[in-house]
Amino acid sequence: MHLFLPQMRMTMDTLVERAQAAEAAGFDGIAFMDHLAPPLALDQPMFEAMTAATWIAARTERMHVSHLVLCDALRHPTVLARQAVTLDHASGGRFELGIGWGSVPEELETYGVFDTSPRVRVERLAESLEVLQLLWSGEVVSFEGSHFTLRDAQERPVPLTSIPIVIGGTGPRTVDLVARYADWWNLPIHRLGDLDSMRERAGSARVSVQQMVGFVADESRREEIEGLARRRFPGMAGGRSNGPGSGSSAVFVDRDQFGAHLEDLAAQGVERLYAWFTDFATPETLQGIGEVLRLR
Repeated sequence: MHLFLPQMRMTMDTLVERAQAAEAAGFDGIAFMDHLAPPLALDQPMFEAMTAATWIAARTERMHVSHLVLCDALRHPTVLARQAVTLDHASGGRFELGIGWGSVPEELETYGVFDTSPRVRVERLAESLEVLQLLWSGEVVSFEGSHFTLRDAQERPVPLTSIPIVIGGTGPRTVDLVARYADWWNLPIHRLGDLDSMRERAGSARVSVQQMVGFVADESRREEIEGLARRRFPGMAGGRSNGPGSGSSAVFVDRDQFGAHLEDLAAQGVERLYAWFTDFATPETLQGIGEVLRLR
C-alpha cells in the first residue's frame, strides 16, 4: 500500500515526519501531487512536485517515491527524462514515474501553459512517453513529432534497472498508452466497476486506485471524524454505511473494516491502494494503519 500525501497545507518538516512515519508503519511507497495551484484550496501553501519527491527520497530508506500524477504539460520530456534518472540513481532505484495529461485544464489556462484541449494534451503525452523511452536507452536518438523534435540526442546515465511508469486515466487513447508504456494503471475509484470491460485493452499493466480514507481508531469519535472530513472536503462521498465493497470515492473504516476493504479491492483486481487520509496522515493514523498491515 502507498500513501498519497499532497504536499500542501504542511511544512516540509511535517512532510518528512509523515513520510518517515509511513515508512515505519510498513507502507510500500509515497506519492505526491503535481499542480501549479492547490486544487480547491488556492489560498494554501504548496511545494513543487519533483523537489518534494527528491527531498523525501533523501529522508527515507525503503519506500518508493512517485506522483499521482505528474502533469505532462509542465515539463519538456527531455528534462523529465533526466530528472527521473537522477532521482532513480539518488534513491537507489526507488523512483516511479507517475504521469498523465492533466486533470485541471483551468490551471494550465491560468498560467498560460499551452493548448488545453484534450486531443492536444493526450497527443503530447504520447510523444513524451516515446521520447522518455528513447532517451532512457542511452543511445543516440532522433525523433520528429508534432510537439517535440530531437536530433542526435543522448542522455546518460541510463536508469539503474527500469523506472516503473504509472499512467492514470480511462479515456480510450489513455488506455492505449497504458497498454503500450505502463507498469501500473491508476484507475479512478469510481470506474472500478468497469475494470473487467476495460482490462484487456489496458494490456499487462497492474491496477492501482487512489481512495480517500477516514480512519476511525476510536469508534466513539466516528461522527466527529466523518463530520470534519466532509467540512475539509466538501462533496466527498461516503458515510457510516460506506464500507468494503461500496466502490465510492471515500471510506470511513476502523482497523477490521480497513483490512476487509483491502481484501475486497484485491478481489476486484486491484494490486495497490494509494490511501489519501482525511486527517492528512497524522502519525497516529499511520501507526494504526501499520498495525493492520502487519497482520496481513
